[in-house]
Amino acid sequence: MELLDMELARARQRLNRAERSLERANEMLDEGCGVGINIALCSRIRAAQRRVTEARLRLTKIEPGQPGRTDQLTRFEPIGR
Repeated sequence: MELLDMELARARQRLNRAERSLERANEMLDEGCGVGINIALCSRIRAAQRRVTEARLRLTKIEPGQPGRTDQLTRFEPIGR
């Protein structure tokens, strides 16, 4: 049981880190630092979105009765569309 609790804690921590990283990248994008930086941020945001999704999947595999926090997933819309 202790091993399962430790795995759950690590999965939750991984998810929280990925969500915070995604939030920070979106905040930086909102600052409007220029086209070159925004292109780099788009790549960073996509990578962060993948990490959030992977972390949620990992958490739901460990704890199948608890759905992932899909309500907090930030959607990224590229600038200029």
